[in-house]
Amino acid sequence: MTVRSKKITQSARGQDCTLRLPGVCNFNSETTVFAHIGTNRGMGFKCSDVIGIYACSNCHAEIDGVNRHKLAADKLRALEETLGILIDSALVKVA
Repeated sequence: MTVRSKKITQSARGQDCTLRLPGVCNFNSETTVFAHIGTNRGMGFKCSDVIGIYACSNCHAEIDGVNRHKLAADKLRALEETLGILIDSALVKVA
């Protein structure tokens, strides 16, 4: 099942980058987008909207570029942080 939520993807607007790659992150919340990081993604196809992180433009470019299959620990840490924010914001509810 693929979850689609405009509220979740738009929640990235104005948020701090949760990926914060050293030497890459621009720490500019004005450039933050919701970046899908699941394995079922690619050109024209996105994984579920709950498998994403808040990423600044620089970090997003880095994980979509040549290093997209690396940085697993960084992406997992960012996913945990992003899900915490989504749960606290009631955009994701856990029963």
